[in-house]
Amino acid sequence: MERFILNKLLNWKNSPYRKPLILQGVRQVGKTWILKEFGKCYYDNIAYFNFEENEEYKQFFETTKDVYRILQNLMMASGQKIIPEKTLIIFDEVQDCPKVINSLKYFYENAPQYHIACAGSLLGISLAKPSSFPVGKVNFMQINPMTFTEFLLANGDVNLANYLSAISTIEPIPDAFFNPLCEKLKMYYVTGGMPESVKMWTEARDIAAMQEALSGIIGAYERDFAKHPNISDFPKISLIWKSIPSQLAKKNKKFIYKVVKEGARAREYEDALQWLVDARLVHKIYRSTACGLPVAAYDDLSAFKIYLADVGLLRRLAHLAPTAFGEGNRLFTEFKGALTENYVLQTLITQFEVTPRYWSQANPPYEVNFLIQHDNDIFPIEVKSATNTTSKSLKKFKELFPNQVKLRIRFSLDNLKLNDDVLNIPLFMADRTDQLIAIALKK
Repeated sequence: MERFILNKLLNWKNSPYRKPLILQGVRQVGKTWILKEFGKCYYDNIAYFNFEENEEYKQFFETTKDVYRILQNLMMASGQKIIPEKTLIIFDEVQDCPKVINSLKYFYENAPQYHIACAGSLLGISLAKPSSFPVGKVNFMQINPMTFTEFLLANGDVNLANYLSAISTIEPIPDAFFNPLCEKLKMYYVTGGMPESVKMWTEARDIAAMQEALSGIIGAYERDFAKHPNISDFPKISLIWKSIPSQLAKKNKKFIYKVVKEGARAREYEDALQWLVDARLVHKIYRSTACGLPVAAYDDLSAFKIYLADVGLLRRLAHLAPTAFGEGNRLFTEFKGALTENYVLQTLITQFEVTPRYWSQANPPYEVNFLIQHDNDIFPIEVKSATNTTSKSLKKFKELFPNQVKLRIRFSLDNLKLNDDVLNIPLFMADRTDQLIAIALKK
């Protein structure tokens, strides 16, 4: 499988300001695989240390802060060779090893010639409330589920991926590309971007194995809920998790605690929800009250939406069978919109530094699905799951903020086009939103 994050890892390797790396991402998104693949491609050898499999390695970090002594002990215990600049040192499953994480400070200060990358499941939880953390002494990188373009490459559709990457003008896409891309996007909704699920489909074309892979991933996540330090929050996390499909399927997609459990109150469940956010299992998107910078200054902290990290996991969690995607629009009704919105958010998260927001007003009701920041401009986004592309909310947003809105964006199954200041992006091109905005602004 080709993962575009390899380019970021290569930039990290070659940077004169390189620090020890912490790679974050949800369980089973491919952290260990990508680090080993990176080491195999760009280093003479890999020194891999898994602190879950070999708990005794933790002792080397507890008795000393001398990094040369630590490395010597690791080499002797494991029989692995570590050469400065030429060996990629991988510390895996470090979530329960605060001393290992803290040691990165001393590697950075006293032994910068060693290239170190760390990964771990639920690492976001550990880093949210660290006992001792090397602030300013590490680089962070996020690995997300595979994008639609990465899915195309894994599926053998190199011609389609190359065509998309070569687009440099806003003009309609020929049917010879448009129609196959729409079909591949349906399949991506089924598999999602978790590497194991994609592998089961692209290598074996085995729907049952792909379903089983997704079920296994969801099961692993649900077992992780018990790792919350406050055991009383375990059932609350589970209730929030299971409520996400119904939250997204509702017309008012603002997160409502009463959907989780009758009579539920925010103060009882907010810690459980934050655990899911810190674990990177869900994205929390706040409602914005205006079109201004900085974006965070206009957050309505009482109103937000929750999306899953991966559209395939959402489909599986909602128990929507893969056959639904071959039966046309009649089967999706409301939930097709939820899947599409989750898919678009999933792609925007990877492209823009500032987390997207959404905008809405009650009387009369209008809602813009997402607001994104590109450079120092805010762009409203409306998501349509089909070709019905009436955009009343985009029009209203432009009326309210005429001077701030240079471009309005709509995702749909219509073709690529720019009508005045409305850029319509076909859903299968969501990966390229950033570039398409830049092209449209030049026009």
